[in-house]
Amino acid sequence: MPTPPDPVAPEGPGGAPGPGDDQHLDAPAAPYGRLVRIAYLVLQPALGAHRAVIASHTLAQRALPGRRSGADGYGQSRVRLVRYCLAALRRPWTTAGLPLVLGLRMAPRMGGADELAAARALSLLPPEARAVLALAAVDALPAPEAAGVLARAGVADPLPAVRATSGPAALADAGRILQAAEFDPVQVRLHPTDLLRRRALTRTAAVALAACLLGTAALWGAGDRPAGPAAGPPGRAAPQALDAAALRTAPLDRWDRTARLDFTAWPPRGERRGDRRLLQRALDAWAGTADGPRVRTSAAADTGAQAPAEPPSLLFADRLDGADVVLLHDGTRLARYTETGGADAPELHLARTDRADVTTAAAVALTRSARGTRYLLAPWIARTGVRDLREPGAATRPVGVRGGVTAPVPAPPAGGPCVSWPVLVLRSSTRIAERHGFLLTDLGGLTPVHLTHTPPPGSGAPARRPREALSPSALTSWARGACTLRGLRDQGVRAVNDWVFARQDLPEGAGPAAWVCTRADTWQGRGEVAVRFRLPGSGPGTPGRVVARARDTAACTHFDRHVAAGTRWRSPGGNWFVLAAGSRGTVRLDLGGGLDTTVAGTTAAVAAAAGTPVAVTARLADGTRTGPPR
Repeated sequence: MPTPPDPVAPEGPGGAPGPGDDQHLDAPAAPYGRLVRIAYLVLQPALGAHRAVIASHTLAQRALPGRRSGADGYGQSRVRLVRYCLAALRRPWTTAGLPLVLGLRMAPRMGGADELAAARALSLLPPEARAVLALAAVDALPAPEAAGVLARAGVADPLPAVRATSGPAALADAGRILQAAEFDPVQVRLHPTDLLRRRALTRTAAVALAACLLGTAALWGAGDRPAGPAAGPPGRAAPQALDAAALRTAPLDRWDRTARLDFTAWPPRGERRGDRRLLQRALDAWAGTADGPRVRTSAAADTGAQAPAEPPSLLFADRLDGADVVLLHDGTRLARYTETGGADAPELHLARTDRADVTTAAAVALTRSARGTRYLLAPWIARTGVRDLREPGAATRPVGVRGGVTAPVPAPPAGGPCVSWPVLVLRSSTRIAERHGFLLTDLGGLTPVHLTHTPPPGSGAPARRPREALSPSALTSWARGACTLRGLRDQGVRAVNDWVFARQDLPEGAGPAAWVCTRADTWQGRGEVAVRFRLPGSGPGTPGRVVARARDTAACTHFDRHVAAGTRWRSPGGNWFVLAAGSRGTVRLDLGGGLDTTVAGTTAAVAAAAGTPVAVTARLADGTRTGPPR
């Protein structure tokens, strides 16, 4: 979407809404449906489908005109709705009273590849940017008018939100894609969650009827009930979801004839995949109804532990390293069940996989021991190896694979000295991609983390995107930062990118330095970044000085592509300088902190006293300001 020349759209006389507003809500059904869809697009990536459906209806009802404001137009209701949605996401603890739906989960119908890509892109945007896209998709508002709605809803500066919508390729056709049924919270599918222990048909009917009546009240009832994160206990799955005979399996060649390369394309493997008793114990453990020893259940960050609503897919069942291992997938989560017998209790571990792709669905950790980690590989993996990320010049060593399961692969150190960092080197079959190799590293989760690299900008070269970290320059850069990955263990990380956003020739001939933004993305979509300043001549294991950090940010992605940072530096001759750098697109750097100096270009080095504060603002060609990640 183009950047608007003016962040605030004009209003009519007396503060009335300007262009794009509808007439009064005399017939609320159609405008109400539009309000609900806007709310759902803003809320769903943060709340999940079920809670977002309920919250979007509740907030839309709250935004409708009350008795004292019956002359309000659709525009005023829309402004109120956007304000309520953003407030609910900023301060979820202040909202309560959502309708409670027992025994049922609600979600719109599933979409295709375009809708899936759009949903993933939405999850990476900040709520204000999602509101801009929602207004464009539902009400066909151009960028300036969407920015005006945000401004009237209390957003101090709508421009960054508008700019964030112009990057994702998956949202290039947002006006069409976001009108699909997958994003319509008025037409929803119902799934049972707690029917397993209901013994009487009358009780089941009563609960279902109550849920339907409550859902109807939520959809069409009036009232100004505040929104909030509604959710009771996850409850139980439907009986058919917990029957080993109903487990789903994918054909052996599905991966070779689908454009969706994730865990849904994995066939079942392992010698115990026909062992109904073992599979049933795994399902009972997931449902919380297992007999015998208490199951030790754990879940990765931001992963729900509720039982599946539908029969999951069987990916693996076999005995490995003295343990029976079962791997299941319910469409959004992996569940690994392990039992060793004897006095040890069975274990169940769950992890999110709802944004998996050809790389992040390429391997799953089955067992861990002193010998290393055994992985189950995706059927599209043709070659497997291991290399030391601390040694960029070392060769890749082959790893044995049998039945899709690797030999033990050395694990990175969880503590103590970091003298090596083993990583998996995988290459896809040429039937899906030509010579596609990539790196994965074990950070303690079920799925290893995808490592990528973005090289520095070249003279006259187009803007660059993350690429596989297999080039000599990528391996050299990662050799310096490999050990910093230990701080991301067990954090639900999906991928980490190492972006060299600027290079700088240091004063007094001290050599070329690099400015690097390392970004870790979680499965939930949140990101954490660290900006480091790397001195010339440093070898592996010297990641550089951290000069900026930020959490829950879109910085250092194609949704927020501009970054700047600064630091103090003492030259070999003993002189102090304030150094600064901006990413591609920077035309000048403003240095504050008492320097009050402006330097043209993407880097700056200004002589300063030893304790001079560092304050950097970068200016782009269109006048936009940017700075360190926040």
